[in-house]
Amino acid sequence: MKIAIQGLGRMGMQIARKLAESGEHTVIAHNRHHEPIDEAATYGAIKAYEKADVLREFGSDQVVIWIMLPDAIVDDQVAEWLAIVPKGSIIIDGGNSDFRSTKKLNEVVKAAGCELLDAGVSGGVWGYQNGFPIMCGGDNADAFAVLEPALKTLVKPGGMYHHFGPSGAGHFVKMVHNAIEYGMMESLGEGFRMLHDGPYKGLNLGVAADLWQHHSVITSWLTELSRDALTENPELDGISGYVAESGEARWTLEAAQDLNIELPSIRAAFDVRVASQQGETNFATKVVAAQRNKFGGHNLNGEGAAK
Repeated sequence: MKIAIQGLGRMGMQIARKLAESGEHTVIAHNRHHEPIDEAATYGAIKAYEKADVLREFGSDQVVIWIMLPDAIVDDQVAEWLAIVPKGSIIIDGGNSDFRSTKKLNEVVKAAGCELLDAGVSGGVWGYQNGFPIMCGGDNADAFAVLEPALKTLVKPGGMYHHFGPSGAGHFVKMVHNAIEYGMMESLGEGFRMLHDGPYKGLNLGVAADLWQHHSVITSWLTELSRDALTENPELDGISGYVAESGEARWTLEAAQDLNIELPSIRAAFDVRVASQQGETNFATKVVAAQRNKFGGHNLNGEGAAK
């Protein structure tokens, strides 16, 4: 299929590269800055420096545009696309967007005669290699069917995709996924802090994490990443312990409050991240920052949003 990717950051570039290198799709690469477009071209994508260039490359083919941008600017970018794309075009929001905003944007897109799909993408910087887990939503089954060939490529070899329901459902599932992630990361961070600051000094935390990876109850990718970080840097020197948050746990807590659902573990993990941004850091928040760097390539000292 022919598809444009807008937003060639860590995740967007992986998506463009995986699709282009597959040889199964024609990928049109678009980005605010031109350097990532040039990089995408080395993987086989077509350069499109301006939105008009994107449309010219589609010609008479159906326009399908996958946006990988921060939630705060998605609405404005979609508005710019709607002003120029033909009716029947499909827009995919693949970023970490608030499902409530997605539902509102869906009405705007439908009113313009186009279709909006939401696709929550996980996998971090390893998705290109391992395959992406992709959580989808959208009202129009035919539009989803158009996108499916790209999804089938993106999940290879070990990922998975699923259409969970109407508009916003994909972003809702991804939002909750990220909120769970906050709690799991914080629990591991606190455990390693207990080992580090507890009565037995000099414990080898990398070995403890490695042992836990041998079919213990807490065997997980996050434990593996913690093991790698603690083996490489046992004291986590040079890591401030500042932990950024992207908004997804915050949105989950807001939705839970509306539904009168208690989420105490997620609330506690979220509060720790917020406190870390005010200088309340410790070995546990250093572990969480190291985990984020390992799976998402995020700055070790807090710059950049969480996955």
